[in-house]
Amino acid sequence: MKKELDIFFTALMFYTRIPCPKNIDHNPDYLNKASRYFPLIGWIVGSVAFGVFCLFNYLMAPEIAVIFSMIASILVTGAFHEDGFADVCDGFGGGWTKEKILLIMKDSAIGAYGAIGVVLLFLLKFQAVSYLVSSSGMLSFKSQILFFLLFVSAHSLSRLAAISIVFTHEYSREDATSKSKPIAQNYSWREVVGAFFFGLLPVLALAYFQWLFLLVLVPVFLTRFFLARYFQKWIDGYTGDCLGATQQACEVVFYISIIALWRFI
Repeated sequence: MKKELDIFFTALMFYTRIPCPKNIDHNPDYLNKASRYFPLIGWIVGSVAFGVFCLFNYLMAPEIAVIFSMIASILVTGAFHEDGFADVCDGFGGGWTKEKILLIMKDSAIGAYGAIGVVLLFLLKFQAVSYLVSSSGMLSFKSQILFFLLFVSAHSLSRLAAISIVFTHEYSREDATSKSKPIAQNYSWREVVGAFFFGLLPVLALAYFQWLFLLVLVPVFLTRFFLARYFQKWIDGYTGDCLGATQQACEVVFYISIIALWRFI
């Protein structure tokens, strides 16, 4: 149990800014095993985002509450995944060879492709979540529980989609010294089972309200499939930035897919 707690706190330390016990260090073995808890981190981030939304929705307009909710999720993760999304936009937008793409992504400065990509990403996320808020009404206790599960599912499922690339593809960089972000690269069946359990459980809870919510798995994993294939084509695998970009893209696809399904619910 203590070892599993240490692995969980390793995931919490690497993927969020939430304070962890002082005995948790940069153990590479624990980091590899921590991938099983990556979707569980989505439960935490989604819960924080929902809590902040509820607080500001009580005090202000729903649209402002959505913005504060987005800010909260960024603060909790330290913009870890948004930074990866921006780097991928810059790298694949400005590079035409594997070496050039990896070099651009390693650069900490943000370029035009990254800036434009992040702005459009935030606009899509804001508009999609605002639409869901206005559609649900958030008046009854049932609708609040449903919206909480939507928040958590968006974060957990998108993280499952991202970490699943580790299970099917190779890391792209040639040596460990070239890494700009620490990521898990080895795994066992425990990491696969744990990631899918924590990633899918909130979606299954959504299906308790309406089975059609299960259909959201199709566009999310199609997005994951095409992104992974795109990364493989250009850089022969993935990097930490690619996983962050996949998480952000799949989160937005989740919201948009729910909007499409809302018409039939």
